[in-house]
Amino acid sequence: MKLVTAEQMRAMDACAVETYAIPSIVLMENAGRSAAEIIHRRYFSKALQRALIFSGKGNNGGDGFVIARHLQIRGWEVQVIVLAEAEKIQGIAADNLKVLQKSGIAVAFAPDAEQLNSLLPTLPLTDNLIVDAMFGNGLTSAIRGHYLDALRWINASAAPVAAVDMPSGVEASSGAILGEVIEADCSISFACAKVGQVSAPACSVGGKLWVADIGMPRVLSDSVDDTLLFVDDAEARRLLPRRRGDAHKGTCGHGLIIAGTPGKGGAAQMAAHACVRGGSGLVTLVVPARVQQSIAGHIPEVMTHAIADADGWNPTLLPELKRLWQERSVVAAGPGLGQNPACIEMVRNLVEQCSVPLVLDADALNAVAHDPEILAQRPAGMTVVTPHPGEMARLCGIDTAQVQAERIRTAQDFAARYGVVVVLKGERSVIADPCGNVRINSSGNSGMATGGMGDILTGVVAAYIAQGLASLEAATLGVYVHGRAADLCAQQFGPAGYTATDVTENLARVRQELESLS
Repeated sequence: MKLVTAEQMRAMDACAVETYAIPSIVLMENAGRSAAEIIHRRYFSKALQRALIFSGKGNNGGDGFVIARHLQIRGWEVQVIVLAEAEKIQGIAADNLKVLQKSGIAVAFAPDAEQLNSLLPTLPLTDNLIVDAMFGNGLTSAIRGHYLDALRWINASAAPVAAVDMPSGVEASSGAILGEVIEADCSISFACAKVGQVSAPACSVGGKLWVADIGMPRVLSDSVDDTLLFVDDAEARRLLPRRRGDAHKGTCGHGLIIAGTPGKGGAAQMAAHACVRGGSGLVTLVVPARVQQSIAGHIPEVMTHAIADADGWNPTLLPELKRLWQERSVVAAGPGLGQNPACIEMVRNLVEQCSVPLVLDADALNAVAHDPEILAQRPAGMTVVTPHPGEMARLCGIDTAQVQAERIRTAQDFAARYGVVVVLKGERSVIADPCGNVRINSSGNSGMATGGMGDILTGVVAAYIAQGLASLEAATLGVYVHGRAADLCAQQFGPAGYTATDVTENLARVRQELESLS
């Protein structure tokens, strides 16, 4: 699904008015009517027929005025609380306020804390729907004053909340939460979904997302490019590599996994197994000899190549590794490698010399964090890095809180600076490439917060590169399939307690599921 920023949405609105001669008030009418229809279908019942609409002074408030009229038409008892003086409401919002006041709907003005706090105790506390039409997609700073009082009252109520466009308190273009925020049961976006509505952390407060038709000209909707995408099952299916009828193991790629140390052989085993389950025709796992002895029998489909244990991972292995990677489609390195100085130097040399696509995770990321400029020496787009927020913070030289506060921007900036595809893991994982493309993943759940999940993702992404996908597409599909496999686990085992190996077993099922979509 295509996404837009707040700026892009404003530009589309302006173009609809200036180029296609659609009056702004018509767009607002369409938006409010469509939102009211969604609200009515979702909430109207014998027990819920009363709506409190909190409106600001801008166009989001104007949308709220239109929603109020159309809910009344559909049989709702409606009260509107306007958090501004009537004279401060301008333009088409003011026009709709005049219409509203003639419709018989109760309208109360509360332009300051004193008047709001006098009004709130008189409002019904139960059997209400609340519509948040205070700010929409224009908010750029934390909510203060009597708007904050209204927000807190809404959150303290037991009522479901429908947010008009964005829940108040969310920055529309990033998903950042600007101080306190409305906790909505659903959000209704107009014309297009906004980046912030599907991104963490805001996705956790927006509830179910609906996109309402406002009569935006089709040519404008179609003109939105695919720079920003929300990765759902339809997008994943589009990316899925198709198998020809005459395919064989030699035509489906050969992944090389460089991983493992004694005590961490499981990481190597999981990455290699996931590469097989991801569909790579062949997989070779390079591990220390002692690790090979302990895991080889557990993954019979994977070929293993042992390095001598005496010196562990070190730069003298590069000629041996080079002979291996020259005959492979992709190299994945990092799970369980360790962080001794010789291993770090080996990884750096690998990054410099590897001539095939490279997927870096875990200890390989820690190795390049000492000097990430080494990544920029590789051809743009030939490297995928898959950090969790802590690893991303080390790569960028910032703290984890800053990464989490600006997930999209952090991934975009790192990808552009170093010419890599970034998979910033976590809730709604962000995938970014050097050209500015961003993908927000829809799959996955909190049960994935357990050891080994990153090793599985490394193997899956490598598998899709081995099968011929470009790095951005492989990373995007790999993240979605990985998360969807975990969602199947949550259905099988519950919200927690399933393992990374359980997820691996579901990878082929997800592929089957995607293939079956019409």
